[in-house]
Amino acid sequence: MSLSAQVAVRRGALDLAVDLEVADGEVLAVLGPNGAGKSTLLRVLAGLLPPDGGRVVVDGAEVWDDVAAEVRVPAHARHLGMVFQDHLLFPHLSVTENVAFGLRTRGVRRADARAAAGEWLERVGIAELGDRRPGRLSGGQAQRAALARALVGDPALLLLDEPLSALDARTRLTVRAELRHHLAGYAGSTVLVTHDPVDAMALADRVVVVEDGRVVQAGTPADVSRHPRTDYVARLVGLALLPGTAAGSTVRLDGGGTVAVAEESTGPVFVAVRPESVALWLSRPDGSPRNVWPARLVSATPHGSTVRCELDGEVPVLADVTATAFAELGLAPGAAVWATVKASEVAVYAR
Repeated sequence: MSLSAQVAVRRGALDLAVDLEVADGEVLAVLGPNGAGKSTLLRVLAGLLPPDGGRVVVDGAEVWDDVAAEVRVPAHARHLGMVFQDHLLFPHLSVTENVAFGLRTRGVRRADARAAAGEWLERVGIAELGDRRPGRLSGGQAQRAALARALVGDPALLLLDEPLSALDARTRLTVRAELRHHLAGYAGSTVLVTHDPVDAMALADRVVVVEDGRVVQAGTPADVSRHPRTDYVARLVGLALLPGTAAGSTVRLDGGGTVAVAEESTGPVFVAVRPESVALWLSRPDGSPRNVWPARLVSATPHGSTVRCELDGEVPVLADVTATAFAELGLAPGAAVWATVKASEVAVYAR
């Protein structure tokens, strides 16, 4: 049930060229900004869009797409399940009929299809809603029904297109936890497309980051979050990412300025600074921090229980300060400040 895909698509300004390998039982998250090509990739895998080049193979032998060999299996003949952002249940069918629909189109007897649908509705916790029409479901209930519909036939491949983004915050927490549970018991390959790093980190075994149609980073969720390789990824996980050149315990940044680090390195590196590690002062402080930089406050945004401050200067970083500290310092956009960071709080790794 593994997936191997090399996908090339050229549509207008989009030039997508992505290679994916997903093992049996593995969840791969494709993370990226709007317009990166994530949904286009998913449409190719689903058979909804013909690729301009490449090959899609399931389980090592079942070829779904091969542009060079002029092979293309239509969407309805692909053994896959798909969950869309807006669930897309058939409004004229009951929940049970929706879940059973795919089985019926593949020739499964009505009674058997309804029995299988009922089992999956029980698994996702909405067995009592089987006779309802989708219009009478909440967002969370509808997405549970969509997941049951996708998984009922034990598909070789499960495609999830922003499955949680249409839900409110409280429902998203619940459905995310339930989805993680069901994915853990699924034997096939799963591809999750999302722009939300929390969904990617919570649900995936591996993450592939796509920007401008290309894979710019791949790895485990922990590795990607700890060692971002682009500014987009760094900002997603709340880091300031600064490229530079290391010589011992000093890094000279490509944009000017220097950063002291605790771990000695040499050559091209990334420096990563977490906002909670940065302290702000109105005047140059005395004391032990080896990194003390003048900066200007560009913007301030509430961020949970803190205020996230974007700083510009020779070392541009983000800083999280409490609302009380923000008020006591009298900070406002344009204010001149000093930023300090302990060398031990700065991560450094090779580019």
